[in-house]
Amino acid sequence: MSKEDCIKLNEIILKQEEMLRFSQFSNRDAWELGNYMVNKVYEKKQELAIAIRKLNGNILFQHCTEGTNLNNQNWMERKFNTVSLMERSSLGAWAVASITGEVISTHGLSEKDYIFCGGGFPIRLKTGEMVAVLTVSNFPHELDHDFIIKALSEWLGIDNVPEIDLSLTY
Repeated sequence: MSKEDCIKLNEIILKQEEMLRFSQFSNRDAWELGNYMVNKVYEKKQELAIAIRKLNGNILFQHCTEGTNLNNQNWMERKFNTVSLMERSSLGAWAVASITGEVISTHGLSEKDYIFCGGGFPIRLKTGEMVAVLTVSNFPHELDHDFIIKALSEWLGIDNVPEIDLSLTY
């Protein structure tokens, strides 16, 4: 993927992060959103692990369909850590790293605990406050991100959320 493509990708993700915000987000909201997403996975006969966690790490929702395993939970943990620290979607962090040439160790971090790839997304209130992190794992990382964006767009009833170009190689 070219640097120019990564810059465009980052711009799209920044718009997604700006648009997909909640007026409120309670533990009950996490439960309902999580179940909504799981039902979408089952309707399409897909396999995906989904988790919603508060910033302190408290798990508000988690479900792993058949076909997922502990490795998916490990990926979600690393995505959670990345989103929590950088306050960006994990694909947004990947795009910036692709532009700048950064790697995890650039930030003094370990790839054991952090990862630059799609599948983690900040849950923010309309005020901008980040209150939780939504993670998914089992699709290719750009499809993990795309699943989150489409589900949040539908859940929040927000139209015209820009989509990433899935024809590019990530």
